[in-house]
Amino acid sequence: MGAERVNGGSGGRRLPGRGSAGQDPAGSRSTWENARFRRGRGVLPPDRFTLRSRLAWLNSATTRIGTTLDLERTAQELAEFTVPRFADGAAVDILESVLRGDEGSRWTESGIPAMRATALCAIEELTSLEPTPVGETFVHAEKPHETLLHRYCLRQRKPVLLSRMRDEDFIRVAPTVSAAEKMRAAGVHSYLAVPLIARGLLLGSADFVRAPGTPPFSSTDLALAEQLASRAAVFIDNARLYGREREHVVQLQRSLLPRVTPATPGLLVHAEYAPAAAHHGVGGDWYDVMALPGGRTALMVGDVMGHGLPAAATMGRLRTVARTLMTLDTAPERILARLDLATRDLEDEQVATCLCAVYDPADSSFTLASAGHLPPLLLDGQGGASYVPVPTGAPLGAGVIPYDPLRLRVPDGAHLVMYTDGLVKSREEDVDAQLDRLRSAALGLTPEALEQGGLVECASATAARFDEAVLLVTADAPLPAGDLRVWQLPQDGRAASVARGLVTDQLAAWDLEELADVSELVVSELVGNALRYGNGPGELRLLRGERLVVEVSDTGPDLPQIQHADLSDEGGRGLQLINMLCRRWGSCRTVTGKVVWAEQNMPS
Repeated sequence: MGAERVNGGSGGRRLPGRGSAGQDPAGSRSTWENARFRRGRGVLPPDRFTLRSRLAWLNSATTRIGTTLDLERTAQELAEFTVPRFADGAAVDILESVLRGDEGSRWTESGIPAMRATALCAIEELTSLEPTPVGETFVHAEKPHETLLHRYCLRQRKPVLLSRMRDEDFIRVAPTVSAAEKMRAAGVHSYLAVPLIARGLLLGSADFVRAPGTPPFSSTDLALAEQLASRAAVFIDNARLYGREREHVVQLQRSLLPRVTPATPGLLVHAEYAPAAAHHGVGGDWYDVMALPGGRTALMVGDVMGHGLPAAATMGRLRTVARTLMTLDTAPERILARLDLATRDLEDEQVATCLCAVYDPADSSFTLASAGHLPPLLLDGQGGASYVPVPTGAPLGAGVIPYDPLRLRVPDGAHLVMYTDGLVKSREEDVDAQLDRLRSAALGLTPEALEQGGLVECASATAARFDEAVLLVTADAPLPAGDLRVWQLPQDGRAASVARGLVTDQLAAWDLEELADVSELVVSELVGNALRYGNGPGELRLLRGERLVVEVSDTGPDLPQIQHADLSDEGGRGLQLINMLCRRWGSCRTVTGKVVWAEQNMPS
């Protein structure tokens, strides 16, 4: 591909090539090099212009460019590789359309394309130039104009060479008048720009300048820059493709996690998911927060061992199964046991760790169970922090059950922190040191910073987290006085009458008399079922929140089901009435039996 060799007043005409002034073919240091040597900007070897030195320099690019799969870092490596050995200043810009995923073969539109400044590097004498800041799109306060780079590199995919720049050339190279004036004042005298093309796709451009004390760019330099650009473009395109695929995986994983944290009575929960900085860090970390009957809250964090799409897919399946199990049982140890069975049935044969907790606002207690997961951290609100000694069972999928629960009463103002190992993982420290660092980081945060996910930023041992992390921080939010009432019902035939009286009196105290008729019928049916099928009623709960919830517990093992009742049947219609009169209803197993609950909408 021919270079567009431009000179002052020549427009876009193709002109004969020019050699570099002061060049010594024998390899001795030229007057340009001697001047650069005296200024101390990095001594150039005498064989700079020999064929062997060019090939050696070009070959070294494969080890110094593309060391990571980060697009910005790869572009910066290209710029730093060329300064000061090849040029005094270098800039790499990528088309915004390419970054958005538009893979058109070339840019042919009129005007100025949207480009993102991706990398810059220059010697100290050129720090006064006016490049677009890295990371920003090509926008200036004054109106930019089309440059030689736009006209040839981007539109025609040809390199541009200005061996010796004249006064009128600066405005043809710089995008704005002020940028042109600063280039002229800095003594820039030679300009070279090459397109970045990989796999037939135009990615952007790289342009180079030379300042006083350096020979002008020659046709040999142009050929060298084209070779370098073709190699670097492949590395940049690899990073772009990887970044796109990684973003798809991260988006998939985020879509499998809760979109919002539900409001739960008596508990404030902050959830945070932080993807890994490392290219292989996307995996199967997940969390879930779910409202349970009677104002209880279920919390879960888990980590599928492995990375990539298989781990993310397994995570999505496990979270779906876990949510279903949590609607049927409030005992974390039984949830984990059933989740272990479900994990063993997965085709991928993957293993996961999990920590499950259920919070009860009636007594401010957590019931916790662990399947090979790191222990939660409890901050007591008085300046102390300790790890909760939850019995650690086998990871999910290992086939070793049962799991042992732990009941924990938390004081007022306490915070419980649940997390995955990506929050503390380090290749240099053992797990005890990692946990000590997490505890110290938590103690160094204010309650407000802790509740807003501050641990994600300060807990990692290194600046770049190489594994993803999930964080759940809970804080007690006491219910308004009297919003949750709990009564113990008698075990005999008086239970239904007592329950109706307690409910109607409490609704009158709450000024909710209009819900009394339905609530009396509901509580009568729930207590009747407990007397007939549940060995007698246990507790009666009444919760006033966004909705009114009535709950009755018993020790029976069987969950109630709506029965089909014929016209001649004397019973079997209680749950049908509850189903018609209430917004929703359900049943859930507990450690001692089950609870049956019904929910009504509050008055407008």
